[in-house]
Amino acid sequence: MLSVQLLDFLQIFSAFMVLFAVIDIPGSIPIIIDIKTKTGAIKPLKATLVAFGIMLAFLLIGEPLLNIFGVDIYSFAIAGAIVVFLIGMEMVLGIELFKSDHSGSSSIVPIAFPLIAGAGSITSLLSLRAEYAMVNIIIALFLNMVIVYFVLRATTFFEKLIGKGGVMILRKAFGIILLAIAIKLFTSNTGIDFGR
Repeated sequence: MLSVQLLDFLQIFSAFMVLFAVIDIPGSIPIIIDIKTKTGAIKPLKATLVAFGIMLAFLLIGEPLLNIFGVDIYSFAIAGAIVVFLIGMEMVLGIELFKSDHSGSSSIVPIAFPLIAGAGSITSLLSLRAEYAMVNIIIALFLNMVIVYFVLRATTFFEKLIGKGGVMILRKAFGIILLAIAIKLFTSNTGIDFGR
């Protein structure tokens, strides 16, 4: 009877919508296409499982996991912001900072982290934990990861749909957006950290 009470479809839907908005996998399509163009291959299942593992670990263990390494959530968010900033710089300036020695290594960095399992999604999970039952958040997270997997698999389709010219335009535009997101993430977390 308790498990039935814990399973709340309204909570699942609410948590799903929050995570979907924060992860924003449709908005990351141009970035993923750009990474795929440079590295040659993305492993959708690997990227999805790693991102799911990172977010699930933070949901279950949360801040104590970072405390083991003497790191707080704000420092983790700043580290993610720096990686996002570097991706944005690559896209705007047409330079290569993330050199990949092994095919598919880009599936982990920067796709699984910080693109999918970024500071925003991790902090959102920690916030949701205070409001919703754990089982509902896990289901919502799993459903989001299913969407992430299918979007990652469909990058070739999106690439053909947009075309080379479209990819170049989107690359520059989204690069600037990424830089702005990184700066906002950096300043808000340093501001929170300094304010304490």
